[in-house]
Amino acid sequence: MTPEEIGAKLTEALGTLDGLGATSATGATVSESAGGPFARATADVPAERWVEAVRFARDELGCDFFDWLTAVDELDEGFSVVAHVWSTGQKHGVLLRTRVPREAPAVASITGLYPGAAWHERETHEMFGLDFPGFAAASGLTPLLLAPEFEGHPLRKEFILASRVAKPWPGAKEPGESESGAAKRAPVRPPGVPSPEEWGPSAAAADPAPGAED
Repeated sequence: MTPEEIGAKLTEALGTLDGLGATSATGATVSESAGGPFARATADVPAERWVEAVRFARDELGCDFFDWLTAVDELDEGFSVVAHVWSTGQKHGVLLRTRVPREAPAVASITGLYPGAAWHERETHEMFGLDFPGFAAASGLTPLLLAPEFEGHPLRKEFILASRVAKPWPGAKEPGESESGAAKRAPVRPPGVPSPEEWGPSAAAADPAPGAED
């Protein structure tokens, strides 16, 4: 099926209009992604219809292969949760998206539909702090990539990168690091991260190895 045909089926199933012809708060907004011949039908659905939309893609659109799931930090607008599923038989894909609030972000788990989503939901939980009620895997939403003692969610935009404190960042990434003339923002050291003079190359240069002066 073409993205247009898939979009029509999504619209018919999930609905975009209420009985008066106005946009429904519980309906899906269907569009088409960029990418030319690789474009995908894309459905933005309310969080409460997330599992319903994923189930429709699997059962009615033949998307038997779960590809990936992740999140995007949209700052004050919360977090977008995005998943891509694929039909191995009909060779088409579908992008599904929803939005959750920044305060207590959560969306129902789809591990009951696609067990392969477990690692992706664990990673998204770890990196963004999103919860997935109904997570079906026995492991639970345990850390997947980071050490158990790691604090914070490193893909949130407010997370401070320790590497930016320890060494200069390449490129004009901060105010004052370009020709804009804006004042440069003072580096902020995350809690628990020692000063560059206390560890790393700077500390090693300032503290000669034993016997070096002999």
